[in-house]
Amino acid sequence: MRSALKRGPALVVLACALLLATSTHAAHVNIVTIDGGINAAVADFIDESITKSEEDGAALLLIEMDTPGGVLQATQDIIQSMLNARVPTAVYVTPRGAWAGSAGVFITMAANVAAMSPGSSIGAAHPVFSGGGEEGNKEGEGRNYMMEKVENMSIAYIESVARQRNRNVEWAAEAVRNSVAIGPEEAVELNVVDLVAKNRAELLAAIDGRVVDVDGEDWELSLAAAEVRMMEMSTLQAIFNFIGDPNIVAILIFAGLAGLYIEFQNPGLILPGVTGLVCLILAGFAMQVLPFNWVGVLLIFLGIGLLVAEIFVTSFGVLFTAGIVCFLVGGTMVFDVPEMSDLTIDFWEVLVPVVVGFGGFTGLVAYMVGRSLMRGQVAGVDEMIGLVGRTSTALDPKGKIFIRGEYWNVEADEPVDAGEPVEVVAVDGLRLRVRRAVGVE
Repeated sequence: MRSALKRGPALVVLACALLLATSTHAAHVNIVTIDGGINAAVADFIDESITKSEEDGAALLLIEMDTPGGVLQATQDIIQSMLNARVPTAVYVTPRGAWAGSAGVFITMAANVAAMSPGSSIGAAHPVFSGGGEEGNKEGEGRNYMMEKVENMSIAYIESVARQRNRNVEWAAEAVRNSVAIGPEEAVELNVVDLVAKNRAELLAAIDGRVVDVDGEDWELSLAAAEVRMMEMSTLQAIFNFIGDPNIVAILIFAGLAGLYIEFQNPGLILPGVTGLVCLILAGFAMQVLPFNWVGVLLIFLGIGLLVAEIFVTSFGVLFTAGIVCFLVGGTMVFDVPEMSDLTIDFWEVLVPVVVGFGGFTGLVAYMVGRSLMRGQVAGVDEMIGLVGRTSTALDPKGKIFIRGEYWNVEADEPVDAGEPVEVVAVDGLRLRVRRAVGVE
């Protein structure tokens, strides 16, 4: 009885401590930064960050985002992870001037808390084909059933996400259907996002004490004096995220082809060949992250074949021009896929300069090879054909001549006096065949 009474105060203190710990959760916030397109590497990073935040008891996972959009499958993976997370998630469109475009709209609406910085924007979530958007839907041109299918699926999907987080379902559908976009103040007014915050500290202070739905349960955000922990991509994720940019893929492909071409033309240099092979391998890995169109890829390789053929076939530039056209058309089509993707190759900023550079390099090689083929031989005994020397003895018909700093045994087709100029017409082993040189004194 006495022992029980002695233990009583200690048990009360322990119970209070446990109650306090369970009611306030962990006093730290995990931060994830997304700056660029949404791809498989980004989806893996966010999913991994959610898992780690659940395991380390984070009070919140904050995703600071600035994105023009991304790939549908990666966006779906991110939203699925966020909706099923056992930790609160928040998306903050930042810094000033940032954009939550296309896929960014879906991800922002999937968060428990959505916020924007002043000067940022959100919207324009219509599915995009890199080859022309809504071509085929214009009056008189017929219906683009694939585009309609993707659009309707995207509308249904974003409405479901908005409804799950109690956001403006009508505006979400308009963002997909008509590519509407709005600023932060209007986004708060229309219940697209929850608040506008100038910085991270202001955001965390504003949502401290807010109750959100986490996996079907109410969760009170306890963020007062919360520690901020930055989460970084792994090396592999960072590499895949970097090469997941279509512009980088285009540069890798052309750099790889140029490297291999230099190696084939100059065997033994090693460095160009290794560099080209590494570039093509990285481009191949990127193709596993990004959706691509085989027609575009085949057109690029057809362009390569035509440029190489120009070196060996006299087409007066026809093959060269056709190769450049195939490059440009293939580059615009390579990411033209029947799904929502805003990851395209910048035509004027990247594709044209890369193609012009590669085409110029190939054209220079073709010019140099053609010029070398037109020149006469400049090495070996066969180079002596056509050279003019002087007889050191009379040729009747055999004798000796002095040519190119050397004395040679020769045979002429007619007698020639000593000191006369003769022209080499053939090489027969160590003997030259000559004839009298006309017009040479």
